[in-house]
Amino acid sequence: MNNKKLPENFIKIFGTAGARMAQSKQVRASGGAWLSLADTNLLFDPGPGTLVHCWAGDKPFNPAELDAIVLSHRHLDHSNDFNVMVESMVEGGFNPHGVAAAPADAMEGDEPIFFRYLRPTVDRVETLKEGYSFRVGGLTVTTPIRHKHPVETYGLVFQAEGINVSVVTDTRYFSGLIDAYRGADLLILNVTFIKPFHGSRAYHLSMEEIKPLITEIRPRMTLLTHFGTSILSSDPDKLANNLGEELAAKVVAASDGIVVDLDAMDIWKG
Repeated sequence: MNNKKLPENFIKIFGTAGARMAQSKQVRASGGAWLSLADTNLLFDPGPGTLVHCWAGDKPFNPAELDAIVLSHRHLDHSNDFNVMVESMVEGGFNPHGVAAAPADAMEGDEPIFFRYLRPTVDRVETLKEGYSFRVGGLTVTTPIRHKHPVETYGLVFQAEGINVSVVTDTRYFSGLIDAYRGADLLILNVTFIKPFHGSRAYHLSMEEIKPLITEIRPRMTLLTHFGTSILSSDPDKLANNLGEELAAKVVAASDGIVVDLDAMDIWKG
């Protein structure tokens, strides 16, 4: 990875499409996020196109430099490229190393997400559960609480060097999210709807429902992503700016390929 001009500690969001329609139509790119913190490289939620996004652009990200790949849950918009990224991390099995982590229902059962032939190529397989932590390189990875989603789903907390990056992945709102993610410096929120929507398949946050998360957790910066079509058609930047003004908080709508400097806790301009 050519990161000479990148910040020392950063996160890059490859794609910001949320839910199935935005992903299927590629209204925004889908794909995971690359975290580089404490000399450790970690990829989480590698949805469709992640491998392509890694190599695209003038600063390619070499998957062989990854130390871990972490999956919050098994749905395709988060997991589609999980196996291809593991195989790329270990260079087709010629460079066995790293950690692969996912919930139990992505590891076992009738439709395991993680292919069994790949498992011996990593140093360690971590099965996520509520309140679980593990170390990889200089990072501590924690799954503080199980989310309310149709499949086994956990948010992710990454901690190192006095920096806490918390990812509130797909879920219905519930008050336990506040205590689970207290202490976040960067709070990444998967927000799919503008208004609360509680249909049978609507297990995602809305712009209205994230207000107590921001005001109670009080991160240095909140980054919104995983947008559904209603948000994308209503100008995510404007929605985020209005929310930030209302709450007197730093709220940013992610764009495809956005990089956050984790030391400055600001968008990296390049």
